[in-house]
Amino acid sequence: MPLLNSVINWINFKRNYQIQLYREHPYNIQMETLHYLLRKAKSTWWGKKYNFSEMHSLEAFKKSLPLQTYDDIKPFVDRLRDGENDVLWPGEVKWFAKSSGTTSDKSKFIPVTKDALEDCHLRGPKDVFALYLKNYPENKVLKGKSLTLGGSHKINNFSNNSYYGDLSAILIENVPFWTDFIRIPPAEIALIEEFEEKIEQIIDVSLDQNVTSLAGVPSWYLVLLKRILEKTGKSNILEVWPNLEVFIHGGVNFAPYREQYKKLIPSDEMHYMETYNASEGFFAIQDDPSRSDMMLMLDYGVYYEFIPMEEFGREDPHVLSLEDVELNKNYAIVISTNAGLWRYIIGDTIQFTSKNPYRLKITGRTKHFINAFGEEVIIDNAEKALQEACRETGAIINEYTAGPVFMSDNQKGAHQWIIEFEKEPADKNQFATILDKSLQEVNSDYEAKRYKNLTLERLHLVVAPTGTFYQWMKKRGKVGGQNKIPRLANDRKYLEELLELIHK
Repeated sequence: MPLLNSVINWINFKRNYQIQLYREHPYNIQMETLHYLLRKAKSTWWGKKYNFSEMHSLEAFKKSLPLQTYDDIKPFVDRLRDGENDVLWPGEVKWFAKSSGTTSDKSKFIPVTKDALEDCHLRGPKDVFALYLKNYPENKVLKGKSLTLGGSHKINNFSNNSYYGDLSAILIENVPFWTDFIRIPPAEIALIEEFEEKIEQIIDVSLDQNVTSLAGVPSWYLVLLKRILEKTGKSNILEVWPNLEVFIHGGVNFAPYREQYKKLIPSDEMHYMETYNASEGFFAIQDDPSRSDMMLMLDYGVYYEFIPMEEFGREDPHVLSLEDVELNKNYAIVISTNAGLWRYIIGDTIQFTSKNPYRLKITGRTKHFINAFGEEVIIDNAEKALQEACRETGAIINEYTAGPVFMSDNQKGAHQWIIEFEKEPADKNQFATILDKSLQEVNSDYEAKRYKNLTLERLHLVVAPTGTFYQWMKKRGKVGGQNKIPRLANDRKYLEELLELIHK
């Protein structure tokens, strides 16, 4: 073990030096990344279409290439799924990360190239590890194992040559063999599609292990940790794994879960480290434990641009490079990557909190959404589900809004809907059931979280008296044609304001 520590510390020293250059040369690093992307992809179908071989300036890049959403790139993704090579990035694309869909599709399939795997998706976790060892030199994380809890979708075939699944499943299939010595559960358990079965098998193989770190999504982990206490009869997780010292988390906002984790893991020595990673790439890491923001990782084969939110949705918005951004201002992120995503709008909004190095915090999505548990329910999902519930019950809706019910000691997660009807359904319970089922049909991530009520239970419906939403908007000074009722929110602010009016 001392020899292993020495080798790892030497490797991490070199990497931490490279990360330090983010402070000194951020623009140079990003321009090198852009030129690399253009040079590497110049012979692809996309590179020839936009003449990458003659594109030598940032201005030409911005002028020539359009901004894109998933609906824009879907025809090219379909070509890749059919086995065509050299479309958006050189070579074949074997892996596609499945995530929640857009207006026109239940699911998105994001290409994950070999370069994106090696230089972005797998490099990010290595840097998380390097930064943790730097911040906590007296750590004992290497003396135990890391427990990882991935998604619920296994790898599936598009064809004999390409596969899709949760990004976490793709990473498990592609990590080096030696990671099996430091990680649990083994791949055959981690890739089980039935989440309930996977939880039970993870518990069976992990209770007698020296688990020193956890990695995954907070909402999923609450299900696992509470089940462990239920099964073992222990009062907290440290009675099961006394050497547990860090939880590396991402995917959803951690703030609503923090108090629950303090109860489950009652130790001042327990560390929490946030990451910003998605199907499209690995973007940022909480590098300083005294801060709550994350450092933007600049050399993962991702070139970043930013749209000021006041210009988002315009036909020709002003798109900024890294050197032009301002602190504490909302931006939509645009990425060009070694997965063949070109000027792709991923849908997240961020604010920069520092420029030396560039640090950020995630502020939301470019659209109204609920993503408290990783479900990414968007307005289009809600409208389609409501339309179906009204069609089947004969109900007519005036106004509505929805948000999360956060997990607590005696409460599973859920969505709460406050609806003001023009014509109420004869059976409100039936309406709620159909609405919930319809949401699962249009959003695969919500469907996964609702599976057997493990993470989310059926949505809660509150029927508001006639005039409630008008009173609420008037109270907020938002009456008038230009003021829109917020349909979805990722917190309970609007719900609580409305419930206060309803219960007066």
